[in-house]
Amino acid sequence: MSEIVQYLMSGLTAGAIYAVIALGYTLLYNATELVNFAQGEFVMLGSLGLFTFLSVLGWPLWAAFPAVTLVVGLLGVVLERLAIRPVKKPEPITLIIITVGASIFLRGLAMLLWGKDPHSVPGFAAAAPIRVLGAAIMPQSLWILAVVGLLMGGLHLFSKHTLTGKAMEACAIHRSGAWILGIPSDRMAQLAFAMSAALGGIGGIIISPITMAGYDMGTMLGLKGFCAAMLGGLGSHWGAVVGGLLLGVLESLGVGFFSSGIKDAIAFLLLLAILMARPSGLLGPKAVTRF
Repeated sequence: MSEIVQYLMSGLTAGAIYAVIALGYTLLYNATELVNFAQGEFVMLGSLGLFTFLSVLGWPLWAAFPAVTLVVGLLGVVLERLAIRPVKKPEPITLIIITVGASIFLRGLAMLLWGKDPHSVPGFAAAAPIRVLGAAIMPQSLWILAVVGLLMGGLHLFSKHTLTGKAMEACAIHRSGAWILGIPSDRMAQLAFAMSAALGGIGGIIISPITMAGYDMGTMLGLKGFCAAMLGGLGSHWGAVVGGLLLGVLESLGVGFFSSGIKDAIAFLLLLAILMARPSGLLGPKAVTRF
């Protein structure tokens, strides 16, 4: 029993990280219908940014957390302004290739700035684990789950109960129609990039005390976040959370009961299965076939 509880808590912790990354994909897709494959690098920048502010500059956590989030969000705006908006024919495949190139560039830049060695980041709370049903739960895991819950609630309120959130979704549904109604579509796209990048940065911040901060940490996290978004239903905030938590738990159980060698394969096997069985995801709208 204690082993199962341990696996579940480890899975929920990892799944919460995947959920935050998946929320970034979903938020940007809802506003621009673009999948940003540089999302994982924003996670990496958030992790390394926290290391810089805490260990190098000596800032307290309460000041470093929002500062890093703001900086990473601004980098998302820079990406949109310099790499996405100037494209004359914004075909989906062209934009995806641009984001892949941005991912490679950011990873190389981070390697030059922070080096190849991983950096340790202190935890947010006491290091002593909490015992629950014989399982050891680290306080950092509780931090991660709490942050994800607050983010989910805030995003739901933003998208469903604010004019700005509804305007972002209107731009995704019909950009020209939204412009005719007076919605500044370019500003909405910038805001979506900023919020998506900031979510990636927060994911990097909360995971850095567990995995350490390194220039190459974002690639696999970004891919698993994308798998979580597709699993839950790309475009659904609740689907992103459900997909992330489910993916994390299945990974943890697979490692615990089978082998650690299949950990990374589980995400992509789930992605293939969901694309074949239900392409819209678990909580996405059902596809309608017309004859």
